[in-house]
Amino acid sequence: MPEQTPQALHLAIQEHAPRILPDFEAHWRRAIGDAFNPTPIPAFMRLWWTEYAIARDPGLSAHLHRLVARAAKSEDPEESAGLLSEYSRLRREAATVKPGR
Repeated sequence: MPEQTPQALHLAIQEHAPRILPDFEAHWRRAIGDAFNPTPIPAFMRLWWTEYAIARDPGLSAHLHRLVARAAKSEDPEESAGLLSEYSRLRREAATVKPGR
């Protein structure tokens, strides 16, 4: 994982997960742009830090997609809740990955 700065994250996405780069850049322009108020930057970084941590691990990314697909198709509310709980747990775990890992 890169340093936790917008520039370092942008470069890491560009190099290791280019498929999510257009969404990252569009969100940056929409949410941050040339704003003089840096308030939204921490929330933006939390979201995209997690997205990058997932995108750089194709196995994890595929597993998360499968969990959501299975939850959407399940007719058992408890099963769906369990699958989405696992999805949420894995996303929270990805959000905690530190720079250099």
